Order: sequence, then structure tokens, then C-alpha cells
Amino acid sequence: MSDSQRFGGTVETVLERPRAQAPPATLEEARSAPGRRERIEELTKRIESEGIEYVFFQQVSVTGRVMGKGVVASFFPQVAERGYQLVYGATANLFTDRAGNYIGFGPEESELAAIADLDTFAVLPWDDRVARVFCDCYDTETGELLDADPRQNLKRIVEDFERELGLNFLIGIEPEMMWLRRTEDGGAEGVTKPYCYHIHMFEELRPVLLDVVEYGQKLGLDMSYGDHEDAPGQLELNFRFDRPVNTADNITAYRQIIAAVGRKHGLLGTFMPKPFTGVSANGHHHHFTLVDDDGNNVFHDPDGPAQLSETARHFLGGMLDHFGALMCVGNPTVNSYCRMWDTGFWAPIYKNWGWQNRTCTVRVASGGRFEYRGVDSSCNPYLTVATLLRAGLDGINRKSDPGPPQPENTYDLLTEGVELEKVPDSLGAALEALAADDVIKGAMPGRLYKVFEHYKRDEWERYLAAVTDWERDEYLEVLP
Repeated sequence: MSDSQRFGGTVETVLERPRAQAPPATLEEARSAPGRRERIEELTKRIESEGIEYVFFQQVSVTGRVMGKGVVASFFPQVAERGYQLVYGATANLFTDRAGNYIGFGPEESELAAIADLDTFAVLPWDDRVARVFCDCYDTETGELLDADPRQNLKRIVEDFERELGLNFLIGIEPEMMWLRRTEDGGAEGVTKPYCYHIHMFEELRPVLLDVVEYGQKLGLDMSYGDHEDAPGQLELNFRFDRPVNTADNITAYRQIIAAVGRKHGLLGTFMPKPFTGVSANGHHHHFTLVDDDGNNVFHDPDGPAQLSETARHFLGGMLDHFGALMCVGNPTVNSYCRMWDTGFWAPIYKNWGWQNRTCTVRVASGGRFEYRGVDSSCNPYLTVATLLRAGLDGINRKSDPGPPQPENTYDLLTEGVELEKVPDSLGAALEALAADDVIKGAMPGRLYKVFEHYKRDEWERYLAAVTDWERDEYLEVLP
């Protein structure tokens, strides 16, 4: 499919939106930005005229969770102007590690200040008495941008990338997830059967999917194609590709929509990568391209190998050069690696690329459009996009060669014993690959990488210390 077919809309429409800009460098500059006071007054009038009673000021944590504070409508002007404060640990969900220590930041440290990105103000369609606005975070001690905030970090990464190349990066993400219902024994089962593209299975979820589409459209997601995938209760409902920060915000909004629709219908909408063995997992494939200001696809060369330009090949080479570290950021949970080990369901298992080859980690999906498949639904899109940009830019600057495309089915190569570099075996191995890659860590500067590594290292160690049902079934009756 073309970009417009896959995600809806046209490149020209998206290019009408302004390029990403890093937030003001300091807290005071953010508070006193030109036109900010007037914009707050406009939104205050809208709140009063539409009867909005409550506003969520929300920021995104290192794992992609939505954090923040809520205020009554009468408090909106002052909070929008001055921001709100939270402990630094909110960037790590305010969770503790297995030793009882707060992840990333202790309770003795100072607080962050979150300043509303006023252009993201929107009314929640499941309750029009409530609105939300995304925020960027600052360090109250230095007054500078908080380096552990993934959202404003992505803004900075995108601005640097597009300024250096003089081009526009456009991206869409396929948000696979599953609709489950709780069982009496405390487990969960899919609402539908694992029949891919079957309209009957789609129909089983019609009331649910129509609510998702309605809520998405009201929150500004340009909903387009959708289908039932090949796992129980698995849907993929796509929306328009966009500029990077907008796409990451839209994925975050989509996850909130799923939670709201789940509450309405008494279902569990899950983004767990691999809830069930023997069927497909939940991916978050990233489709992207690079265009100039006139909308020309810089990645496309009809006479190039796989219809790729030299710029595209170098970007691809950068992705493959940083394969292991990117896999860690894009597959950041223990469960993520079940997706790769349960082979045969089109999840990537080797460092490879191919033309229209869905068994490769990177698929050239059409002339000048990449599909990066090494990402699952537990990812933080602000981190995955930032690290992809850094990997691609590194490849362009070094003129990295991705090598020839792979035409064969990857799973056939697996059974034939072909030697190719595999994905990391586990979250622990992926964390080691990330630790060794300075380029990808550079896309997560300062305390952002520190918090991510602490959080995920603790997750891996807690898993290693856990005794599972599988182990009891396997070993409980084994005699000495």
C-alpha cells in the first residue's frame, strides 16, 4: 500500500503542520513565551463556554505511562501559566526496585516542573466535562529542561535531525492490541478467535471498534484502515501518519482511548506483547519516510536497489548497525522476547532487511517507505522514534552499507542453519547491547538512559528471581 492508503491523508496535508521545535530552553522562557498568555486566555474562555469542569495535565514517563495531575477548571489558567510540580521519580512511574529504592530518583531529590504544551489541549470524548493537555518537564533546581523527560527529548532529537538534513521525517505506527475478558480463575481469554482478516471476527467487536474510531476522531486521530489480526481479540486500527512528536502523542492518546473503551464495555484492552503462545503477538511496526518541503520522497529511487536512494540505504545501514540496541528500546519488557522465540508468526528474529519481506526486521514496504518491525506494543514511542532517528542519521553520516536484501523466508533459513545475527535472546541481553552502543544511548541523554536502564534492569532481575507456573509444572515432581 502507499503511505496515503496505509495511514490515511496525504503527505502534503501533514507538511502543512509546523516542524518540531525543542521546547524553550529554560523554565522561565517557557512561562514567558511569546503569545502564551493570550493562548491561555483563549483556552480559558473555551473551558467556560463548553462547560469543561476538569483538566488533566499529563506527562509521559520513561516506560510510556501517562503521569500528571488534574485540576478543577478554575485552576486551569494559573497551572497553565506556571506549571505544576511533581517529584522527579514520576519519570519512572514512582516505582521502587526490588531493593525498595525508588527508581532513578530518591525522595530526597528536588521536583520537576511540567509546563503545558497548549497546542495539545483536547476534550476527552468519553466525558466532555474533562480535557487533557500534554506537558514538557523542567528541572526546578537548574531551570533547564529535564533530561529524563522522553517527550521533550524527542522534540529536540527531531529538530536536530531535520535541521541537519533540511528534510521532513514522517512516521506512522501500527498499533496492534488485543481485546480480552477476564476468566473466573483470574486469567484472560480473547473475545474473538484468531482468524486474520475475517470480517465476522471484526463484527464480533463492532461496538468496541466503533467506539475506538469515534473517540479517536474526536481526539484528532485521522482514523483510516483497520482489520482483525491473527490472535484472539486482536485488532489493528490505523490512523494518519504524521510528524514524529504528533505520532507519539497520538499513540499515547490511542492507548488512553483503549483503556476508556475497555472500561465502558467491561473488557481488557491489552498492549502486552505476547499474552498467548502459538499465535501472533502485538507489534507496533513503525512505517516512515523522509521527504523534502515539496513532498518529494527522498528515500525513493525507482532505479535503485529495492527502489531505495543512497540516502535511504545509508539510513537503513544505520538501523542495522545499531540493531541490538534498537531492539532493546523497541522491545523493552521480559515478555517482548517471547514474541521472537515463538517463531513463525512474522516477528523479527534476525538482523536483516528485504523488499516486501515480512519475515525481516526491516521491510521495504513500497518505493521509499520503510517498515521497521523490531518494535512491539509495550514500547515507549517517544524513545523508539528518537533512537531510530539517531541510528539513521549515524548511518547517513557514515554512509553505512546495509548489504543486499534477503529474499528468502527467514524461518526457512532458521531451519537450514544459516548463520545470521539473531535478535538478543532476552531483555537482559538486550540491555547489554544498549549499554555498549553510545550512539543509541546518545538519543537518551543524561538521566534518561540512567532511569531507563535502572527500571529495565530491575524488571529483568525481578523476573530472574520469580518462580513461574512453568517451572513448577516442569520440575515439581522431578526426583533427585
